[in-house]
Amino acid sequence: MNYYVTTSIPYVNGELHVGHALEFIMADALARAARQQGKLTIFATGTDEHGSKIAQKAESLGIKPQELSDQMSLKFRELARELNVSNDRFIRTTDKPHEQRAQLIWKALEHDIYKSNYTGWYDVKEEEFVPEAKADPARKQPDHPQAYQKIEEENYFFKLSNYTDQIKDAVETDAFRIIPETRKNEILYVLNEGLEDISISRPKEKLVWGIPVPGDPTQVMYVWFEALMNYITVLGYPEHADFKKFWPANVQVIGKDILRFHAAIWPAMLMSLNLPLPKTLFVHAHVTMNGEKMSKSIGNVVSPTEVIGKYGTDAFRYYFLRHIPSYNDGDFSWETFEAAYNNELANELGNAVQRTAAMILKYQDGVIGNIPEGSHDSSPVWAALEDCHFDRALDEVWDQVRGLHQYIDEEKPWAIAKTGDEQHLREVLAYQVSCLLEIAELLQPFLPETAERIKGVFISGVVRPIEGTLFPKAETAPKHA
Repeated sequence: MNYYVTTSIPYVNGELHVGHALEFIMADALARAARQQGKLTIFATGTDEHGSKIAQKAESLGIKPQELSDQMSLKFRELARELNVSNDRFIRTTDKPHEQRAQLIWKALEHDIYKSNYTGWYDVKEEEFVPEAKADPARKQPDHPQAYQKIEEENYFFKLSNYTDQIKDAVETDAFRIIPETRKNEILYVLNEGLEDISISRPKEKLVWGIPVPGDPTQVMYVWFEALMNYITVLGYPEHADFKKFWPANVQVIGKDILRFHAAIWPAMLMSLNLPLPKTLFVHAHVTMNGEKMSKSIGNVVSPTEVIGKYGTDAFRYYFLRHIPSYNDGDFSWETFEAAYNNELANELGNAVQRTAAMILKYQDGVIGNIPEGSHDSSPVWAALEDCHFDRALDEVWDQVRGLHQYIDEEKPWAIAKTGDEQHLREVLAYQVSCLLEIAELLQPFLPETAERIKGVFISGVVRPIEGTLFPKAETAPKHA
């Protein structure tokens, strides 16, 4: 069975933040779980690099847009490496193959594309055309700090309105499954109002930094329309074997602020191309800092690199996958992070490994008895992952971690050792090892380094002492300026 998972592709005009990291590790957990289950897997991420914001940012820095894109794209690649993200593909929308395939897609969509005059509002910050009915009256005023541009220009339009009913039917029947339910209801509200045709190009005189419209050198593709194409261009649409084997995507992971693009415009484009829709669209929420939206002006932005530098990659992955709700907004604070690190990773998981290893070394010279087959039901973990409930999946794993501590405290191997019943002691300690190996297997998609270290201690039949501890206790959280 083949499995294809994608993230959205971050726009390279801003700095990296924990929202990017959250999306990376969520998709990574899905990809690792699929590989663990024997599925042939492609996991794709990348960067979105065209549009007026990129051109403006580059100009303000005195560099070319391509240079800015190169610099920022590299930062996202480095973040993925720091997070131990196992993506198979990394697409850039400035890659020549993407640009060429985007033009092929445009031509394949031409039966639903027409040219017309656009008069209305344009949100420069979001690079988005704003329908009159949805325009914020305050932002129509020229003195507003984020004022819309009033534009009148000739653009190409896509017949999005043709697909309202088909998309609505796919969403309602879960043929195109959107999770969580709140996001499904949100897009159904939009669909019930009816979709309008959308502008999908800009005049080249106003936007040089984009992919030219095939057959019309005076126009470039609108950045959001073109960026959505990456999910199939990265597979080699239309002719490559990967496209034929892996599309439709099993899961596409996106943030809630880009729901409309992925749950209305993208499926309409696919329908126009006569392609199947993704099986699941998972929409994650946002991360706040101490209950407030992260903002440079407030000074409460936390860098993923800062957290990883102090606590390590797996600790970052653990907190953001378990303690940030998968279906709702979640909060980060250094205090809650440190509490989770010390109490759950160090005291519970780390201590279970240390206790078990230490007793086998002390009582059995490091030799492990016959390790029984795992006896726990792992299906709730996999079922939670199927629904992108990463927090619930890790709750299930931690039930086993705590259950192991309860078993140790009830059996009291140290007391058994005093009785001289070596056979019973060997059985008890071997069962503890069996539990830890099961836990390691379940942790593989979430905390891959930790899972491998646990296996490394026990899997050979002889305990191999860990250097230091799995999770050295952190004394104080860093002060955030």
